[in-house]
Amino acid sequence: MDPIEQIKNYQPYNEQEERDQAEILRLLAEHQNLFNRSNGAAHMTASAWVINHDRTKVLMAYHNIYDSWSWMGGHADGDMDLHAVGRKEVLEESGLMQVNSLTEDIFSLEILTVDGHEKKGRYVSSHLHLNLTYLFEADEHDSLTCKPDENCDVAWFALDEAVQASSEPWFRERIYRKLNEKLSAWS
Repeated sequence: MDPIEQIKNYQPYNEQEERDQAEILRLLAEHQNLFNRSNGAAHMTASAWVINHDRTKVLMAYHNIYDSWSWMGGHADGDMDLHAVGRKEVLEESGLMQVNSLTEDIFSLEILTVDGHEKKGRYVSSHLHLNLTYLFEADEHDSLTCKPDENCDVAWFALDEAVQASSEPWFRERIYRKLNEKLSAWS
């Protein structure tokens, strides 16, 4: 499905999602290049909330840039299939060989602020990630490996522990807690 139509059809969970949905749609209507990093102010990204088969744990990576445990994900880089982007990022960042999609629908959406930082020896200015989150499942007993240029550890956490593991208060309260709440209501 066309990602813009998917965003339009998405039913927001709360006020944050409602406002972010409207802003993402406005930005997509006004800018041609949001699926590429060439737009330095804002661009599309996809994240993954990866749970175990029992739905009691979530897979997190310790991201080097953010110095925090967080979900996995990345830039669209021209790919309009953001679900596939989310899946690809999980495989790259976790070392998993298999991850299953629980739905191709958007699980969550959010606008994320990214502070300026160094990446591969170059400065990246502060910008926005217009993010779609997808829900995946993996076997918690499968082998994990980090992706050294992006993270230094990958591990499973109990759902509440995953929220607390993040050192980013806004993510803990506004994103990860929300994802767990949505998961408990998801069927």
